[in-house]
Amino acid sequence: MGSACHRAPGGHISTELRINDRIRVSEVRLVGPNGETVGIVPTADALRLAQEADLDLVEVAPTARPPVCKLMDYGKFKYENAQKAREARRNQTNVIIKEMKLRPKIDAHDYETKKGHVVRFLKAGDKVKITIMFRGREQHRPELGFRLLQRLAEDVTDLGFVESSPKQDGRNMIMVLGPHKKKAEAKAEIKAAKNQAAAEKAAVDAEEKAERTAANAGRSGVAKERGRSENLDPEIEA
Repeated sequence: MGSACHRAPGGHISTELRINDRIRVSEVRLVGPNGETVGIVPTADALRLAQEADLDLVEVAPTARPPVCKLMDYGKFKYENAQKAREARRNQTNVIIKEMKLRPKIDAHDYETKKGHVVRFLKAGDKVKITIMFRGREQHRPELGFRLLQRLAEDVTDLGFVESSPKQDGRNMIMVLGPHKKKAEAKAEIKAAKNQAAAEKAAVDAEEKAERTAANAGRSGVAKERGRSENLDPEIEA
């Protein structure tokens, strides 16, 4: 038993729970299948109860004295945990830091273009690292970069906030903007907008198809009427 529990420093530690005959202690603190406390019982009795109930005896708190064990369907328990883990991974959102580089004497058109990218990043729930690059004599005018960063932060204040204030880093000045919305919220909004656009397009397509069908039916009726008229003998009176 001692060798089974001992782990060398840095070795792999199993996260698998011990169940049934793998539980080698003499007694356990038993919890019933519905979470009710049974109390401290001999392990052999706990195993007998598990067998009678067609359940497993699962060690859920091995470090407790005595260990806490619960009666449960271990296969179902593992399946549900795996499902929860997959759902958590699916919903997990990693915050991405985008980077945008500007020059301190950027012209109006370029500024609007760069700002548009920053707006798009923030709407998507991403952080944005803004870097002002100084060259030559510009390095002696840090206030130019500071004012530009302040202006950009104010222009996107509805979408983001200054997470890291402007700081000089060698020839560059750096500021980090954080989004007001979390990544998951931003993704949900983008998905909802796409679904709405798809639904609107489908509705327009259906309406256009109905109009074409009606127009074709009208032309077909006129053609048939015209065909009947052309086949009439003008000497035969109605």
